Amino acid sequence: MAESNSPGEVEFAKRMDPKKDKLTKEQLDFIRRIEVAQWQKNFQKRRGRNVITGLTIGAIVLGIYGYTFYSVSQERFLDDLEEEAKGVRAKDGFKTSAN
Repeated sequence: MAESNSPGEVEFAKRMDPKKDKLTKEQLDFIRRIEVAQWQKNFQKRRGRNVITGLTIGAIVLGIYGYTFYSVSQERFLDDLEEEAKGVRAKDGFKTSAN
């Protein structure tokens, strides 16, 4: 690897702390513009992923909700119990605990 002090090599992308280093107003404005541009670029990517995630979660929730209604509407065990109860009542002649 080449030494950092070799002739012809240019210092590139030095890290700076805007709070500690003394920067001019133009440099601060440039930093802010670059940060806003990066934020907007990342925001578009995140927004697309968030929409896809939201739609996926919504589809799963609606699927579970729909399946629940479908399965409950097909349950006939209570109907079977009522038929058995009617048969027992018919045999016993409608006896209740008060009789």
